[in-house]
This record gives sequence, C-alpha cells and structure tokens, in this order.
Amino acid sequence: MPALYLSHGAPPLADDPVWPGELAAWSATLPRPTAILMVSAHWEEAPLALGATETVPLVYDFWGFPERYYQVRYEAPGAPALAESVRKLLRAPGTPVQDIPDHGLDHGAYVPLVEMFPAADIPVLQVSMPTLDPARLMEIGRRLAPLRDEGVLIVGSGFFTHNLAALRHPGGGVPSWSAEFDDWGRRALESRDWDVLLDFLNKAPAGRYAHPRTEHFAPLFVTLGAAQAAGDGTDTDTGRSVIDGFWMGLAKRSVQFG
Repeated sequence: MPALYLSHGAPPLADDPVWPGELAAWSATLPRPTAILMVSAHWEEAPLALGATETVPLVYDFWGFPERYYQVRYEAPGAPALAESVRKLLRAPGTPVQDIPDHGLDHGAYVPLVEMFPAADIPVLQVSMPTLDPARLMEIGRRLAPLRDEGVLIVGSGFFTHNLAALRHPGGGVPSWSAEFDDWGRRALESRDWDVLLDFLNKAPAGRYAHPRTEHFAPLFVTLGAAQAAGDGTDTDTGRSVIDGFWMGLAKRSVQFG
C-alpha cells in the first residue's frame, strides 16, 4: 500500500467546492485497504496510545461551529487485528504502548475519511503521537512500515502550513509565509532531502511562522518513516504531491509515497 500525508482541513471542508472532490478522486486511485491506520495532529498522548478497536462516537474536538458539524457520523469498523499488529511492532523495553478503548476518531481522522471512504466500511485505527520530535516520529513510521505489505493504508493527517493568523490575513489571499513554506516543502520532498525536512524549523523560510506549534507538520514524519523501503533506512519511496493549493491561506499540500 502507499503511505499518505494529507492536509485534513476543518469541519467546513465538507462545504468547500473543490477540496472534497480532490480527496475523493485521490482515494479512487488507491488499492482498497484492508485497514487504515490514522495518525492525526489532534491526538498527542504519551506513551503511544491505541484508540478504540470497536466503533465508538467520534471526538468533536472543535468549538463554535454550526450544529450540523456535530451531527456528522463515521461508524467505521474497529480494527482489533491491526491494533495487535501495531503493539507487536512498536512495543519494546522502554517504549510502552497503551490502550484507550473509548477514544474515538477526532476530526483530523474522520473529516478526510468521510470524503475519501464515505461508505465507512474499512476498519480504522487511530494511534497517538507520543512526541513531536521529527526523528522519533520517523522511527515510529519505520517500525510501522511492514503493515503496508499487509494492505494497511498508513495516513499522517496534519496541515502543510498551520498558523491561524492566516485567517486574519489582511485582504484575504495567501500570506507570503504560507506560500514560501509550501514551495520550500515541495522542493525538499521532490529532492528527497529528508535531513533538511527534519530540521524544518531552522531550515525552512518562515518555518516558525508557518508552524508556531509543530503538531500539524509532525504526522508527515510518521509517513516518511513508513515510506522507507529498505531496512537500513536509506531508501524511501518517491513521493508526489497529489493535492496542492491553499484553503483560507493555509497550504493543503498532500503527498503520496508508493
């Protein structure tokens, strides 16, 4: 299976005239997954946690939106077999794995899934990010990589730029810091410059402004790790941008490896 990093949008993504269709068209090109493993910007928990392995209510982790956004349902089957595989791949001395069986899918997980797999008939498991350290997240992704051979779609869900100051940008449009970071990130991915990506806060133009807190870029590193095809970590599947452009001033670049 490929490994994906996608910009997930907010609940109003469903009302956008373009983006839902882009996500639906993307999923139509993918092999049907046996299960989906989601790593969302909106769940940080240490030690690494596994969410519900049976269908439980969604987590509406947002405030002040119209009531219709709180009526969305996505009753995908749980994935207990995938959870057991994740435990085996990740659990080691000094790296415990915990279960939080009542943790449902948050909006970083279900908002894109509603558009990509609307039938909600593929088992889904969400796991937490136990750290925001890019190198450690990349290692977690490497350890999860064998799941791809079992048909599991590994998805890192964030936002390629994420500073809500964009919503207050004078005159609308795309702020320069968002455009500059997006172009830098595109070039780094195309050149497979993983070292510079790992040091994005220092190496990217406007890095600290595009991501004043890094939780929305962090899932990319799980995806990059999962995309590494060689056991020694030296070979990585070539990535390509499937979705680009901007939404409310934020870069919605989304990338597929494999």
